[in-house]
Amino acid sequence: MGTTKTEEFTVRDNKIARYAKALAHPARVAILQLLIKKQACICGDIVEELPLSQSTVSQHLKELKDAGLIKGDIEGVKICYCIDEKEWENAKSYMTSLFTSYTNKSKCC
Repeated sequence: MGTTKTEEFTVRDNKIARYAKALAHPARVAILQLLIKKQACICGDIVEELPLSQSTVSQHLKELKDAGLIKGDIEGVKICYCIDEKEWENAKSYMTSLFTSYTNKSKCC
């Protein structure tokens, strides 16, 4: 199996790719929208809102947490998830800079 070449790209490029990967599934977008709406959720509450099994929701939560977009605090035997405000602002800044960097100066295709 080959190794990844992520070290050959800038930190900015890697962060944008990490955020894009986290946003690349509609279930994860739905989870983020739910967390934004409710401010915080227990995994079981998310499962009740989405047409997914608990294990599937947990996997999506893991992807979002790995990307830094959410954080989770242990409350007894449950984990309460919420948006990670600092990383959310970083993601917003990186993604905005990518999309605003394009200006259509010529007719390409």
